[in-house]
Amino acid sequence: MSTDPFCRRRFMQLGFGSLGGLALSQLSRAEEKPHHHQPKARSVILCYMSGGVSHVDSFDPKPRLKELHGKEMPGEVLRTQFDNNGKIMQSPWQAKKYGQSGLEMTDLFPHISGCADDIALVRSMTANFSEHAQGNFFMHTGFPFLGSPTAGAWVNYGLGSVNENLPGYVVLNNKTGIPHGGKSVFGSGFLPATTGASFFNLDQEEVVSRVKPRRSLKEQRTSLEFLKQLDGAFAQRSAAERDVQSAVENYETAFRMQSAVPELMNLDKEPAYLKRAYGFEHQDPLVARYGQQCMVARRLVEQGVRFVELSCSNFKGDGQRPNPWDQHGNLPHGHQEMARQVDQPIAALINDLKQRGLLESTLIIFTGEFGRTPFSQGNNGRDHNPYGFSLWMAGGGIKGGSVHGATDDLGYHAVEDKATVYDLWATVLHQLGMDHEKLTYRYGGRDMRLTDVHGNVMTKILH
Repeated sequence: MSTDPFCRRRFMQLGFGSLGGLALSQLSRAEEKPHHHQPKARSVILCYMSGGVSHVDSFDPKPRLKELHGKEMPGEVLRTQFDNNGKIMQSPWQAKKYGQSGLEMTDLFPHISGCADDIALVRSMTANFSEHAQGNFFMHTGFPFLGSPTAGAWVNYGLGSVNENLPGYVVLNNKTGIPHGGKSVFGSGFLPATTGASFFNLDQEEVVSRVKPRRSLKEQRTSLEFLKQLDGAFAQRSAAERDVQSAVENYETAFRMQSAVPELMNLDKEPAYLKRAYGFEHQDPLVARYGQQCMVARRLVEQGVRFVELSCSNFKGDGQRPNPWDQHGNLPHGHQEMARQVDQPIAALINDLKQRGLLESTLIIFTGEFGRTPFSQGNNGRDHNPYGFSLWMAGGGIKGGSVHGATDDLGYHAVEDKATVYDLWATVLHQLGMDHEKLTYRYGGRDMRLTDVHGNVMTKILH
């Protein structure tokens, strides 16, 4: 398209006035953008554990904690969120080696540990913030505050859409699934509005608000044409072509989702054995709920959706806790409840993708915003620990059964191959065929990046 303002406005005017929105439909048609290099992955599934999983109780077991249980921490203890610091606390779960790779984990996640040879542990993650909202923003966007695009939006922007009938970035959530920071954690920021998340609320009969037609398609098309004319006139007055184009593209995507989403959400044809594997029949309804998210995530990436994020539920059922992994007290009970919710469904997702030949092209990420302290808070809780924690990745060219980095013998600080949020997203973008230093967007007089001015690809865990 010509960069001449008159030509651009004339193009939009013609598009808004066309019968059936033919010209505008060309703008919103599925279009993949060129990669910087050969990709290993096509889609990302982010299993976000809001609240902070204790790495020393899961993926980074420390025998030293058992030896020193009940004793004072040696060395300096940095300020924590609540500064109610107790003695060293051993893990209530047992550690063992799993798979042919001998990857060491505790038995907190018995199903995921069965996939040890498919996952790569990053044991030296760090975060710059220890408060939930800032931590959530930082993990998702690389910045601790409102206004920056989330990773899913960057992926959507960088790669373009594969399926014109579905959004490129979907968040599967429920009534208590939005983490501290709110829906802005999943926003497009200064990127085009089309790159932001679409929310599928699986607790509702209609997972996308008003996705079922209330009027005939002909009436809807007439309304869309009228909106396009109004928006086109506004664009000519304000020179806001890009923003208006994004709005119209969102209208068109929503229009097409009316048929695509109900079909996508119809799980009747999924075999009974697979539903059982995902936990649909589990006695804990939260397992079934998370299992549904995992199955829908698989169906979304099958349909070409670029980025899917899953949300945990609050096991207490009080509807007030968007950070359900946050156990400042009674961690043995809270972590056991949360692990049961996600363990079987995530393992089923890995195995299902693997059986279908989709794990090679789908990158799964399991992480929270930070880890937890090796010493207790109060009697049997743990406070936030951003100085060293664990996450894992699987599929999408990741070397299964491998480990990146290490924490000290108490699991307090990262001491080997320290990794940052920028390194995580540099690695994810690399696997998707994008150079994190080249994926930029001009804003505020600067070429902005998901990784800011940082980031190194974690090559040790890549094929």
